[in-house]
Amino acid sequence: MPKARTTAPIDPSEPPAIDMPVSYEAAMQELERLVAQLESGAMPLEQLLTGYQRGAALLQFCRDKLQAVEEQIQVLDNGTTKAWKPQ
Repeated sequence: MPKARTTAPIDPSEPPAIDMPVSYEAAMQELERLVAQLESGAMPLEQLLTGYQRGAALLQFCRDKLQAVEEQIQVLDNGTTKAWKPQ
C-alpha cells in the first residue's frame, strides 16, 4: 500500500509524488497549502510547473472521491442500498 502524504510542508522542487493522500480531507489540506504557495508568488518559475502538476493530480483525486460519494447518494435516493467501497 502506498505511503500517504502527511501534513509536512510541500517541497515543489521535488517531482510530483505518485502517491495520493489517504482521504479527501488530507488531499484538500495539501491542495490548499499548495495553492497558497502558488499564489504567494514566492515559487521559482521552475517549481511552478511541478506545483501545478501536483495540484492537478490532487484536484482529480478529490473529484473522484466526490463522484463516488455522489453515486452512492443516488443509489440511496433510488431506494436501493449497496455496500460503498471507498476508492
